[in-house]
Amino acid sequence: MIKSMTGFGRGEYSDGKRNVIAEIKTVNHRYADINIKMPKRYSFAEEKIRALVRGKVKRGKAEVSVMVENITEDDMLIKLNALAAKQYMDNLAELKDAYQLAGDIDLKLLAGMPDVMKSVPDVANEDEVIEVACEAVRLATDNLDEMRLAEGGKLAEDLAMRGRLVRDLVGKIEVRAPLVVKDYVEKLNNRMQELLGDASIIPEERILAEAAVFADKSNITEELVRLDSHMKQLADILSASSDPVGKKLDFLVQEMNREANTIGSKANDLEITSLMLETKSEIEKIREQVQNIE
Repeated sequence: MIKSMTGFGRGEYSDGKRNVIAEIKTVNHRYADINIKMPKRYSFAEEKIRALVRGKVKRGKAEVSVMVENITEDDMLIKLNALAAKQYMDNLAELKDAYQLAGDIDLKLLAGMPDVMKSVPDVANEDEVIEVACEAVRLATDNLDEMRLAEGGKLAEDLAMRGRLVRDLVGKIEVRAPLVVKDYVEKLNNRMQELLGDASIIPEERILAEAAVFADKSNITEELVRLDSHMKQLADILSASSDPVGKKLDFLVQEMNREANTIGSKANDLEITSLMLETKSEIEKIREQVQNIE
């Protein structure tokens, strides 16, 4: 199934000691880029979470947010920073003496100073925390995948439709292409009659030689065959693949554009040029959609 690179997933899990909420938002990106935001005290779980997300997000930028709410105080430890408290005391006493200030340094004032009381990690069982965090993330990735698959299905339908449009246009060009040389010979013959006069003998071998040169320069058979083949490949990839195909489709679209540009430059015919403009417009729409696929 085709997956979109954009999506959102949320998961929540509790083990009775802590409640973990995980949210994942993904957007388009050329490579897999995973950023994780979570409380610093639980940073030991980050690599496990990253590996879990990487298993689901093969391409795209993922913003992962993990919030931990402690139901018990098992993970919470408040410590006194005695060195910081002493420095505050010394500096406040010096400030009082230097400016002859009134007032006392009390407990409330000192305890409210930055870094005097610090919350430090005190996780007795890291594996336990990793397990509950990963379970929340796993639920989030499942919901993310559901959304990305739904969006991917819509993208696949649109791409398949545009692929069929291009094949129809290629079919019209194939019908028109053999007539281009015939029209050229007729125009060349008429032009020579205008220049040499109706009574003049027009050298048929010269016209045939000019026609052969023109036919060789304007021959687009190979390009049409390859472009049609690319469209078949597009349909096959959309219907059969289960692996990430975004990069493969990127390359395929480049090849489509290459053939379309060559056809446009060689055709030398207004009707084919018009059809190729339609074709290139559809290929550009395919390219834009492919940028959204994992």
